[in-house]
Amino acid sequence: QVQLVESGGGLAQPGASLRLSCIASGFSLEDYVVGWFRQVPGEEREGISCNACVKCGTHYADSVQRRFAISRDNDNNTLYLQKNNLKPEDRSVYYCAAAELDEQVCAGHEDDFCLAARAGDYWGQGNQVTVSS
Repeated sequence: QVQLVESGGGLAQPGASLRLSCIASGFSLEDYVVGWFRQVPGEEREGISCNACVKCGTHYADSVQRRFAISRDNDNNTLYLQKNNLKPEDRSVYYCAAAELDEQVCAGHEDDFCLAARAGDYWGQGNQVTVSS
């Protein structure tokens, strides 16, 4: 059964760090383009960080560059999002997503990775992150 489950969110103070986890089951993340997205009420779901494969580059949204980092643990079939120097505007529901990896995607531009991940069928249930003093 294909499933993505996020965890690691919650309440954090500004400047603190959190690490979100996304455990995949029913498929291997190694063969998928993956991404982290976030969405606040009334707004479009935003691609935060996306990666096609370990050997590929990574896309980061301008708002999180130099603060967030995506990584994979293929042995445990887990995707991570390390979030440093959190800001109040980082408050959102965070989702992980995965899509079947196409050779063209892996060889393509990093800016297309989130588009590819969004086009897939696999999404986590969402994990709330609140940044407040």
